[in-house]
Amino acid sequence: MVSCRVQSKDIGKRSIIDTKINARRDCFLTFRYHWTALFAPPSIRVFLTWMQGWVTVFAWQAAVSSIFFQIATQVQGLVVLNYPDYDAKRWHGTLLMWAALLFNFAINVYGIRILPALQVIGGIFHIAFFVILVVPLVLLSPRSTPEFVFTEILNEGGWKNDGIAWCLGLLTVTFCFLGFDGAVHMSEEVRNAAVVIPKIIVQTIVINGGLAFVFVLVLLFCIGDVGAALSTPTHYPIIQIFYSATGSAKAATAMMSLITIIGVTSSLGVVASVSRLTWAFARDGGLPFPEFFAKIDGKHHVPFRAIGLVCSTVVVLSLINVASTTALTAMFALTTISLYISYIIPIACLIVKRYRKETIVFGPWNLGRTGMAVNIYAVIYGTFIVIFVPFPPFLPVTAENMNYCAPVFLGLTILLLFDWVVRGRTKFKGPLKELLVPIPEERLRRNS
Repeated sequence: MVSCRVQSKDIGKRSIIDTKINARRDCFLTFRYHWTALFAPPSIRVFLTWMQGWVTVFAWQAAVSSIFFQIATQVQGLVVLNYPDYDAKRWHGTLLMWAALLFNFAINVYGIRILPALQVIGGIFHIAFFVILVVPLVLLSPRSTPEFVFTEILNEGGWKNDGIAWCLGLLTVTFCFLGFDGAVHMSEEVRNAAVVIPKIIVQTIVINGGLAFVFVLVLLFCIGDVGAALSTPTHYPIIQIFYSATGSAKAATAMMSLITIIGVTSSLGVVASVSRLTWAFARDGGLPFPEFFAKIDGKHHVPFRAIGLVCSTVVVLSLINVASTTALTAMFALTTISLYISYIIPIACLIVKRYRKETIVFGPWNLGRTGMAVNIYAVIYGTFIVIFVPFPPFLPVTAENMNYCAPVFLGLTILLLFDWVVRGRTKFKGPLKELLVPIPEERLRRNS
């Protein structure tokens, strides 16, 4: 969330239409498929860039949809808490998704100049709400033992091997840490992006990682009845934890509303980020009808059609929820596996380039001699996550709890290969060549 807030500080001051090729070269390559185009072996560069771009676009689109789904279902959960007789219909959730999406679209198009202020406010809320939520939990909740928090294993998934159960539990955490690269998508609209954007990414991990670790410890020490939290009719254990701590539905509603507010403000930056990703891929010829979706609105100076495409896709996916939440979550499963694969591809290409001792022009932000070790660790960790993402979370497997991540991703891969044969191999040439020209070292020093 921090990455999507901090990086937006120049939006509204420096519109996307005012950013020319020279300005782009002053920052750094805007998206991961640009990095793949720069680092991949020439023989497979265009194909790998094509696959990288599409996987990234699909992953982020699924991520955007999942954010609006979470906002909608959190609201439904609060209604269930306050009105136990309420029957939470799936189509109610779809309508709530549309309401949040409409607000988001309006801000990203017509309120783009106030977006930086909203993101700064959201960043302040992010820190302030952490304190506001932690204090009542610490003061009012029953205490769990340190043994429960640090050494006890709860294997509720039916897996006989606790190690596998632990690895599957880790996937929830990995999902929460996805998207720290969102700031990169906005680099063409941020001054001195080659220095600013990496700092933002690191700040995102440090701030959110630190807050999240403390918050998880607080929740574990204050969880109370684990069975009640897991079986809550709201479908959000944290709502039940708030309710158990305060004994008041209104107090729990107020506390959970703070988290929902953070989700709404975060979604503003995410839509802005993903729309720029979509716009850039269209500009580079990756999307169908590239000229149409790469057009910048002359009045508002934003990629209006790309924003519309992102929001329209959310609307279409939300309709799946009316028929089956399981089918919708299968689409959301693309987020983790696709994003991690999109992270692995350029890093693996960079490792090969380093190993071959080929020339690499680094920017002002680099890790020096430790870079290779960090790259190798990143690929190993990413591969580990990709292996476990398709595992079913519960045994025995049923149609309702099945993890459809692998078949959905396989279907996506087949679709992309077909599109490559029909359209990509003849029409897609990769990113603009101007974006891949190394930046003169003196210019880097001047910008940093």
